[in-house]
Amino acid sequence: MTESPIREPLVTGKKSYAQVTDDVLKPIVSAPSKEWWFAFLISATVMMVGLGCMTYTVFTGIGTWGLNKTVGWAFDITNFVFWVGIGHAGTLISAILLLFRQGWRQSINRAAEAMTIFAVICAAIFPGLHMGRPWLAFWVLPLPNTHGPLWVNFNSPLLWDVFAISTYFSVSLIFWYTGLIPDLGLVRDKVTNPIQKKIYSILSFGWTGSARAWHRFEITSLVLAGLATPLVLSVHTIVSFDFATSVIPGWHTTIFPPYFVAGAIFSGFGMVLTLMIITREVLDLKNYITDGHMDAMCKIVIATGSMVGLAYTTEFFIAWYSGSIYERFTFINRAFGPYWWAYWAMFTCNVFSPQIMWIKSIRSNMKLVFIISLLVNVGMWFERYVIIVTSLHRDFLPSSWQMYYPTWVEWGTMIGVFGIFFTLFLLFARLLPVIAIAEVKSIMKVSSDEAKEKNTHSYASGELNVNVAHSPDNQKF
Repeated sequence: MTESPIREPLVTGKKSYAQVTDDVLKPIVSAPSKEWWFAFLISATVMMVGLGCMTYTVFTGIGTWGLNKTVGWAFDITNFVFWVGIGHAGTLISAILLLFRQGWRQSINRAAEAMTIFAVICAAIFPGLHMGRPWLAFWVLPLPNTHGPLWVNFNSPLLWDVFAISTYFSVSLIFWYTGLIPDLGLVRDKVTNPIQKKIYSILSFGWTGSARAWHRFEITSLVLAGLATPLVLSVHTIVSFDFATSVIPGWHTTIFPPYFVAGAIFSGFGMVLTLMIITREVLDLKNYITDGHMDAMCKIVIATGSMVGLAYTTEFFIAWYSGSIYERFTFINRAFGPYWWAYWAMFTCNVFSPQIMWIKSIRSNMKLVFIISLLVNVGMWFERYVIIVTSLHRDFLPSSWQMYYPTWVEWGTMIGVFGIFFTLFLLFARLLPVIAIAEVKSIMKVSSDEAKEKNTHSYASGELNVNVAHSPDNQKF
């Protein structure tokens, strides 16, 4: 198998297989750096603030939030939809790109999968808090009549969320852990502490690296990828039904399912860019998470950002074309009403900022890419805020119009969940291989800089063309 020398190498630095193992496992087998401790203490502190606000909410009630009789959903559901969307890029990179045999996924899929798990955990916090009595959360499950004659409403999209997100989390967790098993075997063989060795030995399920083990591993990965691929479409489609099946102007629209899916992939890749840029700098993994990986992800951000921009303009067109005065008012109110600043922040971050990445030099500038990725995250949060709050705060009765103002409890909870996310990610980077070692090694013969040099020499001398022309695959034609 050969690869065109025109393509950028996916592994640089002329690494040997042993060097790949040592570089990726360095954060695990060595003491944590000062930078890691600094980041961990900050994120853990923020997490504790969030947990304090959540505890205060549970013991006091959701009256501590700024909700009112008109705006019944706000920060809580905004953050729920935001975090569910963040998790979409992990499934896309892991499953769909695996099925399409895209080699550039190998260095980023492990971190993206972990990001999915942590994002879904963060998302699950908000519906539980919004219930007001989270200790009764099990009532949303379709349990038999052991708790009385009351059954859940299967016609409610909120129940569909329970099925979709629990399935999404389960499949993503199994997929992520299955991919970890070969690398856990490497960690087991590298660590010297007997307690660590025993733990990693248990976690690796006695991985031997035999041909039979690899065969079963690859089959399992493909089966799980096939199961996970429909989830990319189904999960956020069902989340969009929370809104699209209602009668609220600005919500009951058929564009929401594809619009939400494109937006979820867009926001997910924005977060992947943010995490990968930090990871490659802090853990010194630039030879594995290369500029080529960043370039490929930037192109997906451009594509999905353009889809989101098309959805925004289509919404306005449909509101005008529908002839409904309520739809027209809702969208005019979004753009020019009291929350105009949120709408134009959303539009600027999500539509305008990604378009400058059409320029190759900007995609190659990691500082600018990092800033754009942050803007994408901010813009996608504002998108969910705009959809929810601006559709509710002015309803059919002007006498009931009210503005929504978040309280310090809501701000603390939202910021604290970011602390939970980054704390989990930092622990993951410290205790588990952040890059899939076995998968990176699998592409080194065709996509390392050393292999590229050999291919370039072969192209120049004509040897590669001769070999290809006389290969068995070509002879049968």
